[in-house]
Amino acid sequence: MDWAESADAIAEVDELLAQVGLDHGRRKTRAGAWKQGERLARASKSALGPPKKARPSAGRIPVVRAAGWEKVAWLRHGFSTRAGGVSPIYGKGSLNLGWTQQDDPSNVARNRSRFLGQVVLGQLAGGAPARLVTLRQIHSGLIRTVETVDAADHGLQTPDGRALLRGDGMMTDAPGVMLAVQVADCVPVLVADVRRRAVAAFHAGWRGTLKRIVERGIGTMRLRYGSRPEDLVAAVGPSIGACCYAVGEEVRHEFESQFAYADQLFREVYDSDPVREKYPLLFLTARAPGHSNIGPQIHLDLWEANRRQLLDAGLKAGRITVIGECTACTRLKGGALKYFSHRGESGFTGRSMGVVGIVQPNPQLNPHPKP
Repeated sequence: MDWAESADAIAEVDELLAQVGLDHGRRKTRAGAWKQGERLARASKSALGPPKKARPSAGRIPVVRAAGWEKVAWLRHGFSTRAGGVSPIYGKGSLNLGWTQQDDPSNVARNRSRFLGQVVLGQLAGGAPARLVTLRQIHSGLIRTVETVDAADHGLQTPDGRALLRGDGMMTDAPGVMLAVQVADCVPVLVADVRRRAVAAFHAGWRGTLKRIVERGIGTMRLRYGSRPEDLVAAVGPSIGACCYAVGEEVRHEFESQFAYADQLFREVYDSDPVREKYPLLFLTARAPGHSNIGPQIHLDLWEANRRQLLDAGLKAGRITVIGECTACTRLKGGALKYFSHRGESGFTGRSMGVVGIVQPNPQLNPHPKP
């Protein structure tokens, strides 16, 4: 029997070691244990209040919100989870918000309507409904400006809500327009100008991050709306964390060519296995040195990458909230994934949304509170 290649033999050893209290597959980094909590403690301070992790909203549909944003009366926002919907294909009651091939379009439409209602929490002044606006996302640096709530009449999307224009960023100062980016591991970044009443939403996968879509988007807001960095707040939503996001060497090279701080975005992570450490002879193979499947993986921190772009665009660290929940490994008490994850579910998954928009404020409330 070739012990190095036998999964059954390894399983037997695992079982024996488990009986004496040893764990299999601990994860470490060369720099020592890389604790996400320590990173997020620095990155998740919000000027509008202390950061809150995945606080569910009232009602049947959970909505994850950035702490303190509710102080701005005209602002609505939220990040969806996979719970509270009507789609059965990705698990009973899934809130799939993307027009995927596997899901029934009528389910998606119902899910979108329910989630939008939970985010907006009512209608605009005069009874007009809010309008959800999306794009055909292409992992680009392309940013669109939305001028009107009646998006279907201006070539943005079809009447049933299917996007027509391509891009990965949107911004608006029009009441009633709810900008939405769809994600299943990529980073949704929401930005609001609390003085000028303008908002933006960005879809930042590693390609969009490399193209500086968030940094460029802030620059566009400054040109378009006269936004000042000191008046902006931002939320980096749930997405795949550095704990789970392994990338190739070519991705690291791309980032090193663009960002002076690239070395702070990557860690080499390797699997530390007590079985292999205690019984190394069991795992010897005929592979040449350097060709073993055991070794460090390169992990990318997209949360930090986009936080750094917001800082470079002029925002203060205390005005940036990082939600800090990994879509690939954050689970509910019962063990189910909390979010849709392309990697965590091997590509068969739905889509979540990050949504931000403007509603007409109550005239008795101060529409521009100091954050």
